[in-house]
Amino acid sequence: MRLHYNCRVTGEQRYAELLEQIRADIPGFRIVHKDESRLQKMIHLGLIVLTVGGMRAYLKSYQTTIGKTVYVTRDWDKRSADERYVTMRHEWVHLRQFRRYTLPGMALAYLLLPLPMGLAWCRARLEMAAYAESIRSAAAICGLEHVLEGSFRERIVAQFLGPSYGWMWPFRQRVEAWYDSVIAELYAEVSGE
Repeated sequence: MRLHYNCRVTGEQRYAELLEQIRADIPGFRIVHKDESRLQKMIHLGLIVLTVGGMRAYLKSYQTTIGKTVYVTRDWDKRSADERYVTMRHEWVHLRQFRRYTLPGMALAYLLLPLPMGLAWCRARLEMAAYAESIRSAAAICGLEHVLEGSFRERIVAQFLGPSYGWMWPFRQRVEAWYDSVIAELYAEVSGE
């Protein structure tokens, strides 16, 4: 993947091209608003219970992939094209994971192995792959300085440590080391190593 994208293309064009690429790669791919899905509403309520109220933002703040469907928040179309692009790059990783591991395999790995909360190693590994793409895409659009900012880094690190994903991997140093490895790969790519 190239680190910098064609600057002559608008954010909307870039996002539209990405959707075309995803549709070619994942036949049957679709985008559905979460608040129009009974399943997503049930998941939302389940997460509130499982996290003892810690995860209340599922319907309004998180995009979710299940199978070939990306469930988006109600404000999805109002978000900037660049934000939608970076997020959809993340979700494309999950779409490919579902294709590779199947729906039952992903459900087992993502939700239960080795534990559903606290030490969800499989979920952490799957999300690390997707968040690495988020970091790469954000760096390509906004520059390396953006992904080096403390607030950007902390937002991603917090996803692993907090209730948003059920405290999937509570080892801050390990998550920060992973983040640093993604940054190191970006530097290597920029310097041509």
